[in-house]
Amino acid sequence: MMRGLKQLKKLKGVISVFILLVASFVYAMFQGGFVSWFLFYLVVPLSIYSLLLFIYPISKIKVERKIETREIYSGGKFSATILVKRNNRFPLMYTSFEEKVSDSLQQSTQWKQITFWGMKKEYKWTYEIEQIPRGEHELEGVIISVSDLFGWEKKEVFIPNKKTILVFPNLTDMVYIPIESRYDQGAAASRIQAMKDTSMATGVRSYQPGDRVSWIHWKSFARTQTLKTKEFEDRQSQDLFVLMDRNPSALFEDIVDLTASIMQSIVRSQASTAFLSIGDTRFYIPTVQSEEQLHRVLYHLTKVHADLKKPIEQMILNDLAIGQATSLLYITSNLTYEWIDSIQKTATNLRVCTCFLVKGKELKLKREESSLHQYAASRGIAVQVITKERFAQAFLEVNRS
Repeated sequence: MMRGLKQLKKLKGVISVFILLVASFVYAMFQGGFVSWFLFYLVVPLSIYSLLLFIYPISKIKVERKIETREIYSGGKFSATILVKRNNRFPLMYTSFEEKVSDSLQQSTQWKQITFWGMKKEYKWTYEIEQIPRGEHELEGVIISVSDLFGWEKKEVFIPNKKTILVFPNLTDMVYIPIESRYDQGAAASRIQAMKDTSMATGVRSYQPGDRVSWIHWKSFARTQTLKTKEFEDRQSQDLFVLMDRNPSALFEDIVDLTASIMQSIVRSQASTAFLSIGDTRFYIPTVQSEEQLHRVLYHLTKVHADLKKPIEQMILNDLAIGQATSLLYITSNLTYEWIDSIQKTATNLRVCTCFLVKGKELKLKREESSLHQYAASRGIAVQVITKERFAQAFLEVNRS
């Protein structure tokens, strides 16, 4: 039944054209005269075109898409070019092209282009998005619609051409300065994260390009003919733990951008950290040190949503990963008394705790928030209020305070 209705709907235009053609012929036969026959002869070519359009194989049109932008970041410009090809010159009048996209991009730009194609074999269409949102978006294909001059006959076809685009968080270049620097049980302030005590070798590892010649373990090389490098004890600890808050917030995009920038700066400083993101799902990497591990974090931050349904203090309570942390960096836009109490109960080995509190440029601290910050300081938690404009100076301001 449904299939029959669909077929009837497809034939609706042809039936209408045929009825119009017969009606104009009957009118000319009975009315006679120049005007009536002129109308009939005027309708004939239009009707023939509509019938030819009905049998025209629009599904054989080919679509290619070229992404003009290589690396796409949140709030940046995205550009793509659609190239439509066909193998004949059948005249096409009103033609519309529409890029079918996922719901996450529906409001970003105008995805439709209407043109008078004519007899050309190719048509090229370039569109741009000025402020593309962060996330994983789907370009599913192109919907092509054609119509005759008066809209009697209309045809539409969807040509799939799937492409997934990843829009990474907006990254800010920043200088990473360790929040805490330690050697054994002592403490020392330093801006260098990984200085080696070359008087104390703790083991050997495979040689890597860039290792010093003085670090090569020659005895091992003489025995195995394979280059090995001595491993030394680090002067600074690399036990930083980064925790990101995924509570719904108007500043969540700023939190994601700051977190991504911090993770990038840590890895590029040849330091390491653990990373935890808790929401509807739990994402945890115990060590982020290489570019591959950083890419995993950035991929997570590309798709992450503010989907934490419970208070974060309940989610971190008795969390085993946080329980082992000694140096914690918490990124949020809403610090609470409950979180402060919860982190102290959970992270029993915690020595240093810093909170980056993301705020809007125009927002001023209320009296209640100032009291909260004093309470946090009394519990050994340093609170650093930061706005998007000062992301690059995040660690510099922490070390000043």
